[in-house]
Amino acid sequence: MLRPIIAAIFVSIFIVGCTRQSKSGQDADKTAPSASSVAKPSQTQDFVAGQTLVIDVDSTSEIGGVVRSIFQDSRGNLWVGGEGDLFRNDGKVLTSYDLKDDLGNGVTVKCIVEDEDGNIWCGTTGGITRIDGKSFTSFGEKDGLISSDVWSMAVDNNGMIWIGTLEGVCRFDGKTFTAFAVPEAEPDNTRGVTSGKIVHCITVDRKGQVWFGTNGGAYIYNGNALSNISEKDGLPNDNVHNILEDTSGNMWFGTTHNGIGRFDGKEFTNFTEEGIVDGKEIWCIHEDQTGGIWFSGKRSGVYRYDGNAFIHFDEQDGMTSPGLMTIFQDQSGPLWLGGVQGLFRYDGDSFVRVTKNGPWQ
Repeated sequence: MLRPIIAAIFVSIFIVGCTRQSKSGQDADKTAPSASSVAKPSQTQDFVAGQTLVIDVDSTSEIGGVVRSIFQDSRGNLWVGGEGDLFRNDGKVLTSYDLKDDLGNGVTVKCIVEDEDGNIWCGTTGGITRIDGKSFTSFGEKDGLISSDVWSMAVDNNGMIWIGTLEGVCRFDGKTFTAFAVPEAEPDNTRGVTSGKIVHCITVDRKGQVWFGTNGGAYIYNGNALSNISEKDGLPNDNVHNILEDTSGNMWFGTTHNGIGRFDGKEFTNFTEEGIVDGKEIWCIHEDQTGGIWFSGKRSGVYRYDGNAFIHFDEQDGMTSPGLMTIFQDQSGPLWLGGVQGLFRYDGDSFVRVTKNGPWQ
């Protein structure tokens, strides 16, 4: 049952007035093709601190630490974002970027999306950064973003960029940030970072509706009004961390305190509560090219649901990470998984830890 809520959209218009172009002309598209190299810095770097937002680092760079986001763009480039690093693999060269916010501070890349013009957008702990193929441009609170601590992003059917932050939601048309009101909930004090306004995830469904995962359940915006799904309707838990629509139109919800559930439009099934799968803290959900649903959480390995049964993968299969934060399948088939122990690749048989030297194929 969906409970309608009048969409009170607070329209606070801010004109973005600080578009920063990189004077160095450093561009990943200009790196020399070498089978397994990392792009090195140019001999000269004509930049002003806090304005040039991309720095190609030396060959000692490594994919390590925590991987928070994985994305493949329309050109086939694979992007990997983590704590302090952003990598791009174009199939020939692995390029590493020291991504910084508009104040020149290092950031964690939590989400990556592509807009209708082919620009790549990174949501970070320092705002959002646009990569247009020639330069990096960063936008923060002084440009109108409601909070620089960005947790989620999505692009809707009209090309609008939705941004979920620690302090609520903004819409961005490329020029203007507009605040969008989602009801405040109780902060989840079991989390290290929380607020009553945090939006953990944003998903656009096949109807063009925008879904928000919050500490007060899931909210759905149909273009006119908001409605809400919560524990009262059968949602496993009101602290929603992930939302996925599968190819059959089912909605999957990963929660922080009561596992994973599926909504078929009429009723919920909570696979964790029924004891079918382990793990009450779900961190990521992804559908593969065959319709399989992959998900993982804190100390629960990784699961794949084929429509009939759940297959569990753990250390015996090479999945040594105690927690995955992102799962993504690229166009050629491999599944990429990122978490607290870096980047992994699944080729259909086993999971392999990926370093700067691969395996990439």
